Amino acid sequence: MTEWITSAWDATAHFFTDIPWGMWGVWTLTVCLLMVGLIGSVVPFLPGPLLIFIAGIVHTFLRPESAMSLWGIVILSLWLVIAYVIDFASGMMGARWFGASRWGIAGVFIGGIVGMFFGPFGLILGPLIGGIACELIFAKKQLQPAAKSAWGSLLGAGVGLVVRVIVSLAMIATFLLDALLW
Repeated sequence: MTEWITSAWDATAHFFTDIPWGMWGVWTLTVCLLMVGLIGSVVPFLPGPLLIFIAGIVHTFLRPESAMSLWGIVILSLWLVIAYVIDFASGMMGARWFGASRWGIAGVFIGGIVGMFFGPFGLILGPLIGGIACELIFAKKQLQPAAKSAWGSLLGAGVGLVVRVIVSLAMIATFLLDALLW
């Protein structure tokens, strides 16, 4: 009877000592960073695309067996630049499309920066208030055209959010294809 218990214990111990824990740990860290990065592409104050990029680089250093190639890192870097260019330009482009002046675009930009300190509502209201205020005060526009250009900034930011999520998904696909297939 004790031989059966001893052999079962030895088999269990052998099973757990043969598991490549380092590989599982690195992949767990990588997948967690990728998921937080994808969530961060929507949630304010989380640098989503940057976290996805960091996941690829950290995985490359910690797990050379499934590391990204140089071309994969270059493509991931290009996606990162595209994500942040879209992020910064989308609100201003939407405002410009709806007839904002240079003052209105500057107000949208400044309002977006100030709004970041006030949470999710600040990210929505900051550019709107900044755009309307600068259009009214500096560009001497009436309320309706000023509100129209501010609405354009909000619409542009929404389109930018959708494109940022798409770019984040493309970054994750680039990492997975490079690390697993190439």
